[in-house]
Amino acid sequence: MALAACGDDAKKPGAVGGAGSSSAPAPGSSAVPESGVVAADGPLKLSVTPAAGKKGVPLSTEIGVDVSGGKVTTVALKDAKGKAVAGELREDGSSWVPAKALTASKTYEASVTAVDSAGVSKTETTTFTTMAKPAKKTGTGLYLFDDHTYGVAMPIVVEFNPGIKKKDRAAVQKRLFVKSEPAQPGAWSWTSTGTQVYYRPPKFWEPGTKLTVRAAVGGLPTGGGRYGDQDRGASAKIGRSLVMKVDNKTKKMTVVESGKTVRTLAVSLGAPKHPSSSGTMVVMEKMAATVFDTMDEAPPGEGYVTDIEYAQRLTWSGQYIHSAPWSVGAQGRRNVSHGCVNVSPSNAKWLFDKTLIGDPVTVKGTGDKLAYGNGWTPWDLSWKEFVKGSAIAVPAELANQDGQS
Repeated sequence: MALAACGDDAKKPGAVGGAGSSSAPAPGSSAVPESGVVAADGPLKLSVTPAAGKKGVPLSTEIGVDVSGGKVTTVALKDAKGKAVAGELREDGSSWVPAKALTASKTYEASVTAVDSAGVSKTETTTFTTMAKPAKKTGTGLYLFDDHTYGVAMPIVVEFNPGIKKKDRAAVQKRLFVKSEPAQPGAWSWTSTGTQVYYRPPKFWEPGTKLTVRAAVGGLPTGGGRYGDQDRGASAKIGRSLVMKVDNKTKKMTVVESGKTVRTLAVSLGAPKHPSSSGTMVVMEKMAATVFDTMDEAPPGEGYVTDIEYAQRLTWSGQYIHSAPWSVGAQGRRNVSHGCVNVSPSNAKWLFDKTLIGDPVTVKGTGDKLAYGNGWTPWDLSWKEFVKGSAIAVPAELANQDGQS
């Protein structure tokens, strides 16, 4: 992989506010649905956590529930002023997750009610106090924005600074939630550094899917005495299907929309000294006009400053699809770029006007393999390889699904 092979090695597009399991606790009532906790037969037993009188509780604390001989019907959490806190029970019934991080240095009262098959109920109450504001925090980000429409390969990307160490990833991953409508299975997978974790389904999202994401990491212990800086969340939509396929052998890009080829574009890829990366990438950023400046990182005599139109970022290292009027004569014939996918001005504008952030781009046949993590790369792995990056065991039924990469 060539550093800043074509474009600038600019800062990443801003990540905002974040994503865990396939179902997301969200703001709502404290009532527990009929599908909630159903326990084995026997006398009704119920216990809750945190323990009564416990102090210094993390702001991410959940109301733990252990029930047998019945089912939980209600969980209620109130602050010291009696104000109700919204939340939702986890699918496995193990705990109730507040809809947002709790307030530092405050006392809360939780009340949990369960009922047995004869209608006899039991209620347990606990009072606890949260910790003071954490002194050391882990910065977080979510590359998903409210009310935006994304391409079918848009991964959910949650970012951590500093990265999360392996021993701490499972606890963090349990606080990342995704809901998809229509429902589609998916899994999380960490990059080696722990600075990012991706969520994707086995195959591209269905067009029209609605996504609701929550990274419930505000006040969550993240290791090394650090705590997540804040909860992050977004609701977004997946648009139509548009897939770009680039073949170095033919020097062509095939654009497939809703299963039909709509245009074939001549391209010029990276010259032998600056090969383009082969692999499946995702459009991460779009700029109608920008400046590529490689003077700081290029070898002496090879840097340049160039005005660019219709740039679509594919990698963090600086590979883009963009307008290249200077290489039109080479497009479709030979590779002359610094690693980018060069197209003509008219084709660049046409493509720029059609694409969405999250549209997939697959390049094949070049002399360089895409490095995992150089961009949003979860689709460059097979599904079976992707799920190996989860910090929590992925059910066999999900791990063995047919995937797309």
